[in-house]
Amino acid sequence: MKNLVMTAALATVAFAPLALAQEEHRIEMRNIGSDAQPMVFQPAFVQAEVGDTIVIVNAMGAHNAQTIEGVWPDGAETFVGAMNQDVTFTVTEEGLYGIKCLPHYEAGMVGLIKVGSGEAPNHGAAAAVEHPGRAAARMASLMEQAGG
Repeated sequence: MKNLVMTAALATVAFAPLALAQEEHRIEMRNIGSDAQPMVFQPAFVQAEVGDTIVIVNAMGAHNAQTIEGVWPDGAETFVGAMNQDVTFTVTEEGLYGIKCLPHYEAGMVGLIKVGSGEAPNHGAAAAVEHPGRAAARMASLMEQAGG
């Protein structure tokens, strides 16, 4: 019994840093980015790990944040944020998480979160999604950053 208690105590100490390793990533919804590009999520690309928290903040303008159908891992909960409201969620699956501002989607207001290392399990499906207007070129650039 003494050995069992000691083993449990050591396991708790050994794995405690893993529980603390979770990060919070802040993404701003902006009318103008720091690079003078209009209608952006900043940063537009985030590398995260399972368990990390994503906070999307309305920094300026009339925006919302919501998931992009087809650019979201299986099993991860989707969302539609209200206009002018912040959105907070925890990434629960490895893969690519696409976000858009619905009113400015065609203007290119998209973002991409890659969770995990190596090729994302949903990379092929995410790459096959067609985006309107400027969102197509911006998402293509973000997919390059995510790697293949």
